[in-house]
Formats: sequence, C-alpha cells, structure tokens
Amino acid sequence: MPTDLGADFDRDTPDATEPEHRPVAPVELIATVALALSTLVAVTAISIGIARADALAPHADTGAAPLAIALFVGLVLSGMGGLTAIMAADRRRRD
Repeated sequence: MPTDLGADFDRDTPDATEPEHRPVAPVELIATVALALSTLVAVTAISIGIARADALAPHADTGAAPLAIALFVGLVLSGMGGLTAIMAADRRRRD
C-alpha cells in the first residue's frame, strides 16, 4: 500500500505566517444578545402557558404537592447551575 499520497507538506517553511487574530468581542456580543433574547422568549412562552393553565391557582380537589415538587426541582437545577458557574470560575483562576 503506498504511503505517499502526493501531498508535499513542509512544516518548517520560513514564509509561513501566523494567522491573524480577529476580534472576538463582536461575536461574543452577538451570542450574548441572542442568548438573552432566547431566554426572554422562553420565559414569556412559559409564563403565558402557566397563566392559561392556571397552574398556580389553588384548586380544592388537588394538593400542593405537584407545585412543591416542581419548585424543588427548579431550585435544585438552579443550584446546580450556580455551583457549576462557581467551579468554572475557580478553574480559570488556577490555570
């Protein structure tokens, strides 16, 4: 089986230049704005769904257990996200 595929790559060429560093700030700004807008749309859709379903209105025939479980799960997920953010920030300081 031939090992030479016809490509001649010289890794130590003197005329090789460093790639240009493009500014990252506009890309980060666009990504941040898009994330904020997506979050706003998701929160709006969820709040409209809750308002139409009357999930927070008290019902005589059901207990408060489903709401309590949903709030607990939401708090656990929020805590996990916060802990992840703290750990990621701590790792950046050590590097």
